Amino acid sequence: MAKCVGETSDISIYEKNKELLYNGLLEMGYKCVEPGGAFYLFPESLEADAKAFCEKAKEYDLLLVPGDDFGCPGHVRISYCVQTEQIINALPIFKKLAEDYKVNEIK
Repeated sequence: MAKCVGETSDISIYEKNKELLYNGLLEMGYKCVEPGGAFYLFPESLEADAKAFCEKAKEYDLLLVPGDDFGCPGHVRISYCVQTEQIINALPIFKKLAEDYKVNEIK
């Protein structure tokens, strides 16, 4: 451990992950404020009840956390401190979820 004192980690991967996830979600119509230093996004839920939205997302194998517990009702928390491949694989699923909400809105 003593050898690591003063060393820093390469956090550029987190910046890359944030850009992929943030820009990808914006392109799909999700609303989100770009974070300035955290490892989480808090996009608006696609329905008023963020807990219900998180339950719906589970049907698509997306695990999201309702923002209510973080003082952000109506939002969900998504971590991007994961492998970049996970974000790349998740983006089409987020798109399908958003498309399904749009279809059901119209009906």
